[in-house]
Amino acid sequence: MKKAFIIVCAFFLTQTVFSQNITTANSYFKSISEFYGTIKDYEVDFEIKMDKTETSGTLSYKAPGLIRMNYTNPEEQVIVFNGDTLTIYLPGPSAVLQQQVQSSGQASGSALSTPQGLTLLSRYYKVAYENGINAEPLDDNSDEMVVKFILERKSASEAFKYIKIAVNPETKLIRHMEAVTPKGESFIFDFYGYKLNTGITDQRFIYDAPSSANNYNNFLFSE
Repeated sequence: MKKAFIIVCAFFLTQTVFSQNITTANSYFKSISEFYGTIKDYEVDFEIKMDKTETSGTLSYKAPGLIRMNYTNPEEQVIVFNGDTLTIYLPGPSAVLQQQVQSSGQASGSALSTPQGLTLLSRYYKVAYENGINAEPLDDNSDEMVVKFILERKSASEAFKYIKIAVNPETKLIRHMEAVTPKGESFIFDFYGYKLNTGITDQRFIYDAPSSANNYNNFLFSE
């Protein structure tokens, strides 16, 4: 009887110690968000796949929320957010679209890999490990190791039904994301070659469009 009692006590002791060492998905994801919050600026190459459309280029970010995307495919396309105004230059029709932007509770695709975007995700999405805390290959054909999360929306008002995020466990930087809308539309983001805290200036986020381009202001609400 005494031996059985000791075994039971040992079992509960090991369970308690084990549970204290477990890192929950929420706390792990919070640590990633906090790390992004310490980054002053970064530059990273990106590829985006939307159904059969593929685009690529370089994304520049500066705290607290300046973003610029210079595209190589389609060549010369630019998206800039200077904190107040979203500007999109489309080289095909030679058009400049501008929109005054107010902060919102929804996390948009272009801002998911910023501290603000990650904070919004943890607030409006339920965070879980996709397969567990241990690092695993990015995909079947890769030996790159990542930790995979899956985020499911808490309410139907969010733009994406769920989002999958793969993070490099050593750098805590996002390597891959897949955001799926309620209609099943998929947006896949891949990020390569981060350069952190290189001293990007505010001038990077000032864009002078070609003088010959047609301008469309507040295009999101135009009839």
